[in-house]
Amino acid sequence: MNNTYLFVGAILLGVALGYFIRQFLVSKQASSVEEKIKRQLEESRSKAKEIILEAQEKAAQILEEIKTEERERKAQLDKLEERLLKKEELLEKESLEIKEKEKRLNLDLEKINEAKSYIEQLKNNLSTQLEKIAGLSAQEAKEMLFAEVSQKYRQDLNEYINKLMKERKEEIEKRATEILATALQRYSRSSASELTTTVVSLPDEDFKGKIIGKEGRNIRTFERLTGVELVIDETPDSIVISSFDPVRREIAKSALEKLIKDGRIQPAKIEEKVEEATAEVSKKIIEAGEAAAYEVGIYDLPKEIIQLLGRLNYRTSYGQNVLRHSVEVAHFASMIASELGLDAEIAKKGALLHDIGKSIDHEVPGSHVEIGRKILKKYGIDERVIQAMEAHHEEYPYAIPEAYVVAAADAISASRPGARRDTLENYLKRLSELENIASSFEGVKNAYAISAGREIRIFVDAEKVDDFGALELARNISKKIESEVKFPGEIKVVVIRETRAVEYAR
Repeated sequence: MNNTYLFVGAILLGVALGYFIRQFLVSKQASSVEEKIKRQLEESRSKAKEIILEAQEKAAQILEEIKTEERERKAQLDKLEERLLKKEELLEKESLEIKEKEKRLNLDLEKINEAKSYIEQLKNNLSTQLEKIAGLSAQEAKEMLFAEVSQKYRQDLNEYINKLMKERKEEIEKRATEILATALQRYSRSSASELTTTVVSLPDEDFKGKIIGKEGRNIRTFERLTGVELVIDETPDSIVISSFDPVRREIAKSALEKLIKDGRIQPAKIEEKVEEATAEVSKKIIEAGEAAAYEVGIYDLPKEIIQLLGRLNYRTSYGQNVLRHSVEVAHFASMIASELGLDAEIAKKGALLHDIGKSIDHEVPGSHVEIGRKILKKYGIDERVIQAMEAHHEEYPYAIPEAYVVAAADAISASRPGARRDTLENYLKRLSELENIASSFEGVKNAYAISAGREIRIFVDAEKVDDFGALELARNISKKIESEVKFPGEIKVVVIRETRAVEYAR
């Protein structure tokens, strides 16, 4: 029994002891976790402070950069504002000067009008006084004088008129001969014959095989794209291009020369070179038309007419280049019309365009005169110019005197083409005019007309002309050229502003 109590007591003591030990362990573990949590919180607070400090530093740096940019932008705006204020002051000053000049001009105009009125009044008073003294009006006095002179000298006048007509007829015939002789002497140009074939030289005979290609595919491609015929075996080290169309021959010649230079001859390369040659010949056609218009001094032709005119450079008539012939006829017509006191501009323009129909007469049915009339009407050419050109083959009547001049000039050129003129001097004069116009603007150091007068390159003083001023200067120079110089096509105006910083190390 006692043993049982002891055993139970021992168990209870063990349970109590285990409970206390467990509580001690739990308490110790809880304090360890709490310390760990406190330590983590401290670390988190420390990291948070570091992040906040870093963010504050970055924010301060960004704010400083923004302030710097703002200061720079403000400085730029201040400079721009200062420039604008200076320009505004200059404009106001110029405006005041213009108003002052306008006021003075209005005062001068009032004085002139007053003087005119006073003179007119004096004139009327004088006429009235003379009529009172004579007892006749001015018209009545004039009629009476004419009647008296006519009655008294009728016979003498008739004899004088007959004598004058006879002498005048002889003088007119003599003068006509002199005019034609003078025109022929002033303008004489040799003409070169052009055939329907063009010869292209080859570096060696091996190129003939390359041009023919495998099973003839290269030559077929070339002839299909250009519309010409290649004659290969007739002459050594050369190929003959045959076509009735000189434009096609020129394209084919240029394309063939490009292929020979490249060395790679195949259908794709042939197509590429033909496209390049077509573009080049089109450019040459326009340049030839512009050059012809320049040469005779006609500057208001539409670009379509200029292009058709350029095509005449590749057309011949009885061995004579049609464009050169047209230019010659224009020179002859201008000289003859000036001598006769007719409209030289109408005659010259009608003469230059008299064969314009030949540029497409192989493409359009009808005579070249009829085709030319339709072309000129389509592009709004002056009716008097059409009347001047349409009668040179007597298909249409001579509607105006200038038509006779064009027909005569055409006959002169056809019978004796050739030339000696001041074309080079006129060309140099045009270039000099362009350079003088550009040099007249303030801030321009040098001006050079290049590309045959189609471009003018201007160098300006960088201290006097800023970037905006360069743009404005180019616009102003182009406007002045348009208003003072007549030219076909267009002239490119290039303003170059260069800034250089130079220092010397000593």
